[in-house]
Amino acid sequence: MSRVLTNPVVRLLFLLGILGLLILSVWEGTALKERISNVVFDTYITLKPRDPSDKLVFVDIDDLSLSKAGQWPWPRTYIAQVVRNIKEEGAAVIVFDGVLAEPDRTSPENIIPLLEEGNPAREALSSRESHDAVLARAIGDVGNFVAGFSYGSNPNPPQIKSGIRVKSDIKNFLLGQTGTGSIHFGTTAQFLPELQKNAAGNGSFMASAEQDAVIRRTGLVFHDGKALYPSLILETLRLYEEGGKELVQISDKEKYNNFKIDEAIVVEVGKYKIPLDAAGKMLVYYREFSGAESISAYEFLDQHYMRDDNKRLEGKIVFIASSAEGLNDLRATPLGMQPGVKVHMNALEQILQGKFLIRPFVANMLEVGAAIAVCLLIIVLSFFVNPLWLAAIAVVSSFGAFWASWYLFTEKGGLLDPVAPAIMVVFVFIASSILSFLKTEFERKQVRAAFGLYISPDFMKELTKNPDKLRLGGEIREMTMMFCDIRRFTAISEGLTPEELIQLMNDFLTPMSDLVMQNRGTIDKYMGDAMMAFWNAPLDDPNHARNACIAALGMQNALAPINEKVKQRAQVMGREPVLLKAGIGINTGACAVGNMGSRQRFAYSVLGDSVNLASRLEGQTKTYDVPIILGEETNNQIEGMATLELDLIKVKGKEKPVRIFTLVGDENFAAGAEFMKWSEKHAQMIASYRSRDFDAVFKCASECISLSSGNMKTLYQMYQNRASEFVRSPPGKDWDGIYIAKQK
Repeated sequence: MSRVLTNPVVRLLFLLGILGLLILSVWEGTALKERISNVVFDTYITLKPRDPSDKLVFVDIDDLSLSKAGQWPWPRTYIAQVVRNIKEEGAAVIVFDGVLAEPDRTSPENIIPLLEEGNPAREALSSRESHDAVLARAIGDVGNFVAGFSYGSNPNPPQIKSGIRVKSDIKNFLLGQTGTGSIHFGTTAQFLPELQKNAAGNGSFMASAEQDAVIRRTGLVFHDGKALYPSLILETLRLYEEGGKELVQISDKEKYNNFKIDEAIVVEVGKYKIPLDAAGKMLVYYREFSGAESISAYEFLDQHYMRDDNKRLEGKIVFIASSAEGLNDLRATPLGMQPGVKVHMNALEQILQGKFLIRPFVANMLEVGAAIAVCLLIIVLSFFVNPLWLAAIAVVSSFGAFWASWYLFTEKGGLLDPVAPAIMVVFVFIASSILSFLKTEFERKQVRAAFGLYISPDFMKELTKNPDKLRLGGEIREMTMMFCDIRRFTAISEGLTPEELIQLMNDFLTPMSDLVMQNRGTIDKYMGDAMMAFWNAPLDDPNHARNACIAALGMQNALAPINEKVKQRAQVMGREPVLLKAGIGINTGACAVGNMGSRQRFAYSVLGDSVNLASRLEGQTKTYDVPIILGEETNNQIEGMATLELDLIKVKGKEKPVRIFTLVGDENFAAGAEFMKWSEKHAQMIASYRSRDFDAVFKCASECISLSSGNMKTLYQMYQNRASEFVRSPPGKDWDGIYIAKQK
């Protein structure tokens, strides 16, 4: 599965599929998108509610009023007292948020039939005016009372106090004949006819909550299929503006286009212009009303009213409604549960302030479009950059979306949802990061499979952390190569059974391989009794020449315990032990490294003339009878280690002579006084040989045998033999001191 998902095409299609599902999930109209946006906008209103205006007052039929004046409904005479006294205090408009749809049950004409004949109260009551008539007269006298209507069972249409001026095309749209239409109602609950007749205004206070039962919008225009009706808010605004002389007008905006933070339809009442959506609604920008903006209704009843020319309501709009829990007029708003009247109060006040909230027509397209752009950027970059960069893009873009959304809300009243786009970006980032992780793990698995048995654990850890350092396509780079071979392997193998031979090879190659890997080398291959390794690939190793030499010295030391096992095994079997000796050739130079082979089978390996020379140098260890031979470039890169020049030689297959060296110890050994004397005398021997002073060669070689404790006796005897031959038969004038190797 991981291999499939790491395929670039499959990975791209998978991420695009996730993006497609996210687009469908948050596209406009989906329940998920609506819930997310609602939470965001409610939070904005909570964090920055609208400022107060000091133009509205709530006369509350609260629990205190009910305890003083009795349970609701009150006699209409009480309501008449409240209305008159509110007007006395200078209220500009009086709004009744409720319906008085039934005749007053406490009215005299309704009480008389309940009294027995002859009861003196019957005659007294018969002379009293109807309570509904009292209220109707009070409503007419104040001249600024706004009645309301809502959903109910009355089939008669509500009275229209002032017509709405509107073009026929917009009217047809709002009636639902050419568009979605405004809020429709059939039967209603409305004030008694005589009360409606005397009221200065009559509007709908129908409210509909959204799916989560929260009221975020309020209707301004309603219809019954034939005519348009204003809301309670519009009727209040009409009376407040020039005392009702202005008409309510609905028109379209000439310069409107879909890309503005605005609505296409506007309601005008005098100087006030209200943006209206296609459903005839307006988003409500809420605030909390303080206790100082609320007065208990009982204060306006005659028996409690203070007649002292109080003008505390001068020029204010007064809403009469109830916050009493028993009357069940509490509504859910973004700021919590509030009396239903405060929905209308908030809506009216924001109109007076000109503080509107707009959800632009293109809002959803802008939100999803921006998210798609960022998601596509993340998807594309996920193929090339580290997931940390993707995280930075996701964080910066999400932060930018929140900043832009908050700025538009606070400065323009625009509502753009940053959360849904951020969720899309985060999901795509997570998916991209997971796939990038799977790809990286798959590559690391490939690296471990390809190199796990050939390089050191520390080197492997570094490689798996940075698989990009492995250029599988191949490259030319400077490297150090090593060839290691068992001397006289054929003779050794003849005396062993296959099982014994395999055991011997395992005993030899295991420590040799460990030393290569411990010194940051890579094992290329095993070839029977031989091993090939290289340094400075697949990862950079600036000390590749020295590390190869340190490994070679360690391999010579590792032969001692192996030969000890050989002795013990031979002793048990009653045989003469054949001890192991290894010849090691090391060379440094440019070569090609990478995956080589066929499409069906390939291996990470090296090719080049420098590789061939390393192999030839390993073969020459038999000629010079030294365990390690270095090429000249390797020697140049291990300054400070104990090396001695062996010869200037032409190996088989090369026309150009090469200077070769042997490695006898590390830096500590090179700093010793004994090696310094030996090295000096050895250099003198080589210089004498090339200057044709063969007598000096013979003498220096004898001294070197002693200084080297006989470890390189064969080499010095070889130079003595050469010197003797040249003494007997001097070389020609063109002799350049180059030795031509006769075998590989």
